[in-house]
Amino acid sequence: MKRVVVDHFGGPEVLRVVEDHDPRPGPHEVRVRVLAAGVSFTDAQLRAGTYLGVPKPPFTPGYELIGVVEELGAGCSRLRIGERVGALTVWGADAERVCVLEANAVEVPVGLDPAEVLSLVFTYMTAYQLLHRTANVKRGEAVLIHGAAGRVGTAVLELGAVAGLRLYGTCSPSDRGVVERFGAVAIDYQNEDFLARVHELPDRGVDVVLDGIGGALSLRSFRALRPGGRLVVFGHYGALVQGHKSWRGWIEWYAATAVVALWGLLSPHCRVLTYRIQKLREGRQWFPVAAHRQALPVGGGPRNPEQFREDFRALLELLRRGKLHPVVAKRMPLTAVRHAHELLERSAGVGKLVLLP
Repeated sequence: MKRVVVDHFGGPEVLRVVEDHDPRPGPHEVRVRVLAAGVSFTDAQLRAGTYLGVPKPPFTPGYELIGVVEELGAGCSRLRIGERVGALTVWGADAERVCVLEANAVEVPVGLDPAEVLSLVFTYMTAYQLLHRTANVKRGEAVLIHGAAGRVGTAVLELGAVAGLRLYGTCSPSDRGVVERFGAVAIDYQNEDFLARVHELPDRGVDVVLDGIGGALSLRSFRALRPGGRLVVFGHYGALVQGHKSWRGWIEWYAATAVVALWGLLSPHCRVLTYRIQKLREGRQWFPVAAHRQALPVGGGPRNPEQFREDFRALLELLRRGKLHPVVAKRMPLTAVRHAHELLERSAGVGKLVLLP
C-alpha cells in the first residue's frame, strides 16, 4: 500500500509517499480501507511540529478519514467487515489502509459522499463540540468567533445559526460576504477594533468567544466577555509562520495562554476553557501551563468515545435534514499530498481539501 511519511519537521517539502506493507489490526482494532482523508490546518501543524502532542518523526500525518472496514482484530464485536466508518485518527490517516481502535470508529451510512461526510469528523465536530460540549451555549446568546471565514469558523457560523445564536465574526474585508452569508455580523479585523465593537452592544460584551488563534488575542478576547461569559481557547495559529514552526509565536502563545488562564481562575464572573478534539473524544481536557512544563487537567471524566459517536450522529442527522452544507474545495489523489499542503498554506479559505486514496 501507499502512505505519506514525514521524516522530519518542516514545510510541505518534507512530505513523501512511500510503499509499505498492509497493516494488521491488533486487539480491539479494525483495518480500514481509506476512501477519503482530510487535509487541514492541524495537519500543517503536525508536519511543522507545532501541534501539542505531535509524534516524533517519522510518522504518517492525516487527522481524519472515511473508509470501509476490511479486517477485524481480536475482541471486536460492534463493527462488521464491509461497514463504512469515520475515524478521528489525529495522525496516520494519509494512507491507503489504516488500523484504528474499534471504539473510536463511528458508523457512516452508505449513500453519502465520503468527501462531504469527512468534514463532519473533524471540522464540524470541532465546531459542534466547541459550542455544545465546551461553551454550553444557549439559544439567544451572543458568540464571537475569530477567523470566522475559515473552515472551522464557517462551520461554527452554520451550526450557530441552527442553534439560534447571535453571531459575530472577525474576518478580512474580502471575506465579509462569507461571514454575512450565515447571518452573522462581520468585523473587519484589519480596520476595526473587535473589542470596541462588542462593547457597543446592549450587553456591553458577548457571552462566548471562540479563539483558535491564541496568544495576545486571547487576552483581548477575555475582555470582550460580559458577566457569565466563557472564553474558549482551541488553537495556536500564530505558532506556524509560512508553513514552519515559529519559536517566537510558540513562546508568545504559551505566555499569553498562561496569563489568560490565571485571569479566568481569579475572575468571579467569567471563565476560560480549552478544547482539543481528541481529548474530548477521550473524555478529558487539558490546559497547558508553560511554567510547569506539563498539562494540568481542567475538566475530566472517564474515557468516553460514545460521546464522540453521539455528536457525530447528531451531525449526520443535521446533514440529512439539509441543515449543513459541507463544501469540498478540491479532491486530490494521495500522491498529491504535498500540493494539497501547499494549497493549504496559501489560503485558509472555505472548503475541505480531500485526499482520495
